[in-house]
Amino acid sequence: MAMSLPEMWILRHGETEWNVEGRLQGHLDSPLTETGLRQALAQGAILETCLPEGVSVLSSPSGRAWETARIAVAGLGLEVVAEPGLREIDMGDWHGELISDLAARLPEDMTEDPHLWKFAAPGGERLEQMEARLSRLLARLAGPTVMVTHGVTSRALRCLALGLPLERMGEVPGGQGVVHHVKDGVATVIAGQGRIRG
Repeated sequence: MAMSLPEMWILRHGETEWNVEGRLQGHLDSPLTETGLRQALAQGAILETCLPEGVSVLSSPSGRAWETARIAVAGLGLEVVAEPGLREIDMGDWHGELISDLAARLPEDMTEDPHLWKFAAPGGERLEQMEARLSRLLARLAGPTVMVTHGVTSRALRCLALGLPLERMGEVPGGQGVVHHVKDGVATVIAGQGRIRG
C-alpha cells in the first residue's frame, strides 16, 4: 500500500563523467558533463511550471546532486537544504570500479537485475539499510518537497512512496533530465514534452 505523503518532485542528478565511463560513484563523486548541465537546466524549466507555494528543496550533499539542485532551482527563490539521507547507495569496496570490470568478475545471475546487485558490495549498504534510512526521511516530510538525489536512491524512494517492495525498483522508470512527480500514490515522469504515466 502506498504511503500517505506530501507531494514530491524527485530528480536524479545530471550526467557525470563517471556515468559516461560506466564507473560506480556511490559516495564518491565526479563532475557533471555538459550534457549533465543541460539536463539540470531542463529540470529547472520543468519545476518552474509546476511547483506550488511553500515547497521545500532537499538535496543529497554529494557534489553532482548539489550542483544539479543549484542549477535546477536557480531563479525560483528557493533555498536548497543538504539532506544526507538522500545520498546514493554506499558501494563499499566497489566505489570507483568500472561496472564492466565487476560484471566480468561476478556470477552472471547476480547482475541480471540492473540495481539489486549493487547491494552486495563488500562493506557497502544493504537493501534493508537503504529502506530504513529512506523511510525515516519520508516520515519527516512536512509539506510539498523537491528532492535531488541519485539513480538507485530515486528508484527506492519512489518504490516506498508507491507501496512497492524495493526488490521491484527495476520496474520504476529512471532517467536524467526529467522530474518524477509523486502525488496521492501515483507517479508520473515529467519530461520536456509533458507528463508520462510511470
